[in-house]
Amino acid sequence: MTSPATTQHNGGVVLRVLGVTGRALLSRRSWAALAYLLITAPLDVAGAILLLAGGLVGTVLLVTPLGPWLLASVLSAAAGLGAARRATAGWLLDEHVPTPPRPDQGRGLFARRRAVLTDPANWRALGYLLIKLPLGLLSLAVGGGAYVYAVVFLTYPLQRHGFAPWRLTVAGWALGVVLLLAAPWLVRSVLLVDRALIRGLLGPSRTAQRMRHLRETRDRAVSDADATLRRIERDLHDGTQARLVGVGMQLTLVRELLGVGASVEQIRAAVDTAQGNLTTALAELRDLVRGIRPPVLDNGLAVALATVASGSTVSVSVEVDLPSRPSPAVEHIAYFCACELLTNVNRHSAARHAVVEITDSGGVLRLRVRDDGRGGAYRRPGGGLAGLAERIQVVDGTLSVDSPPGGPTVATVDIPVAASERSTR
Repeated sequence: MTSPATTQHNGGVVLRVLGVTGRALLSRRSWAALAYLLITAPLDVAGAILLLAGGLVGTVLLVTPLGPWLLASVLSAAAGLGAARRATAGWLLDEHVPTPPRPDQGRGLFARRRAVLTDPANWRALGYLLIKLPLGLLSLAVGGGAYVYAVVFLTYPLQRHGFAPWRLTVAGWALGVVLLLAAPWLVRSVLLVDRALIRGLLGPSRTAQRMRHLRETRDRAVSDADATLRRIERDLHDGTQARLVGVGMQLTLVRELLGVGASVEQIRAAVDTAQGNLTTALAELRDLVRGIRPPVLDNGLAVALATVASGSTVSVSVEVDLPSRPSPAVEHIAYFCACELLTNVNRHSAARHAVVEITDSGGVLRLRVRDDGRGGAYRRPGGGLAGLAERIQVVDGTLSVDSPPGGPTVATVDIPVAASERSTR
């Protein structure tokens, strides 16, 4: 015999399931997916038939001068339809796929025809449209058919032009409700295949994505290096150089005072001023060198991070568990990542305690900074976390931030050791 508590629990589960399916039925995402299916399915069929016919005719006519031009036209049309499909998927499905890079078409009609015929992205677009010929019909039959049959069963009594047996009416309504609630999920399921095809065939290839990433990281590395050099030049010019010029002027003044027989107090004052300027210049040089390569790193990451933790306004624990000492380049990157993350903890987290962990995870140095603050941290464009993520991308590093409102915040930096070592050679 089922207990009342079990019955109540099962009823709650059923209500939650019905709530989820009901929200899915009424959500914008479900209706946008259905609209995408209804709009693209007939276009897929028509486009695929036309391109298939044009491709076959162009292949047959390859023995004539007209064949290559016809094939180039078919591929250009496929590329245009692929671009329209990417735009439609981005608008209705929030599936934003970047445009694949296009090769240099050169000058002249023959050069452009050759570029169109040899561009792999055009052939992938043609393949997508041909695959979508049967897939579009199947998706429409499964996804759209669920809505159609749901309406058919829900309106079953009206179709009888009279009163239907109550058992058939109830069964039809029940089946219609089930189909109506399941229809959004069926549409989303059949569109998963289309999403994968769009990413794989209408977007840039893995090689193109990798080349684009390498160009972006190279440009970012050059920009960072240029900014660092400009900062060093500015600090030397505005700070240390001015101090050393002041020391030279004070020494010249001492020589003149000695020549005119000035009092000891005047000479001592000039010497003290020169000594003060020299001390300040040496301190600025030490800070500048520390910004380039902190001397404390000579003693290893554990000692360097312990030094940083001792100067933090938040209580910080440091845990370093590495089987061997990383290369100087990896230590340098990890040190500055930890400094940046601890700076964010001190400024924005309102935390009482933070933990810095460094471990080795299969050739990847993992830095994790965890605090018990208020949370809500995210990679805001132009912010410190976004800048840190961009800098470590130069060495194929990644940054992930888990910071729900109310905390805790966990920032994880993964630095591939091999990639970092290659970047310094």
